[in-house]
Amino acid sequence: MGRYLLRRLLWIPLVLFLLVTLAFFLIKAAPGGPFSMEKETPPKIRENMERKWHLDEPVWKQYLYYLGDLARFDLGHSFRQQNRTVREVIAEQFPNSVILGVAALAIALAVGLTAGIVAAIRQNTVFDYSSMTVAMVGLATPTFVSGPLLVMLFAMYLGWFRVTGWDDFPRDLILPAITLSLPFAARIARLTRAGMLEIVNQDYIKTARSKGLSETVVIVRHALKGALLPVVSYLGPATADILVGGLVVERIFDVPGIGREFVVSAINRDYTLVLGLVLLDGVLLVFMNLLVDVVYGFLDPRIRYD
Repeated sequence: MGRYLLRRLLWIPLVLFLLVTLAFFLIKAAPGGPFSMEKETPPKIRENMERKWHLDEPVWKQYLYYLGDLARFDLGHSFRQQNRTVREVIAEQFPNSVILGVAALAIALAVGLTAGIVAAIRQNTVFDYSSMTVAMVGLATPTFVSGPLLVMLFAMYLGWFRVTGWDDFPRDLILPAITLSLPFAARIARLTRAGMLEIVNQDYIKTARSKGLSETVVIVRHALKGALLPVVSYLGPATADILVGGLVVERIFDVPGIGREFVVSAINRDYTLVLGLVLLDGVLLVFMNLLVDVVYGFLDPRIRYD
């Protein structure tokens, strides 16, 4: 296990380097720039600003400047948010995304695991068909549809919550967390059901039942551990996605998080901020996948990393 982890850790810098390189040249290839505004900037001012940030130099030189900054763990300054570094923007906005993401992930796990386990135990019953139908609807319904529907029902019609805002905590967290959790809960429910159906027919489960163990003990102590393997595989990229990928939800509910910042920075061609957020997403993704591989080894003793 130790040698495997060391190899994976050594690969991470290369993966992040390739990610940053690809993102850098893709965003440079996009039309427009950070100083392209509806109100045209005076040529002299624009020339001075581009010189300050090396935007008047060839792209390959800009790339080398950026790599030099990254080598010093400097993500640079935001082009459109004056006197603010990318690190300051992330430090201010990312905690809000983490709070929202953790709440949504907790809801998704609670709902998805429960629905998947019960659906597998009661296979081909009304509960199985209805829960899986709801899961399919959850997968097929995008958050930009489910979010406004929840706002109309619980905020505008029933008046239980505010339409938007992030001041009344934790009340303002409930609707965006539920909205963000829906597709993840649906996926977890389907994966859990499939994993449980594969496990409950194994010989060791039949042996446990033949010993007179209760159904609860059989499910919790014996079946659930193996059934969680596909869920654990999904949770790696899903966790990274749910922490920084709630851009639509954050826009709908006016949550001051990283997702909303990603959209605004991309529209404004705020190069350094976009690259910093891409790098953050990449770091989360590679480390979550590494964590999944470690957890996999504990859940399934048959897996060896030698």
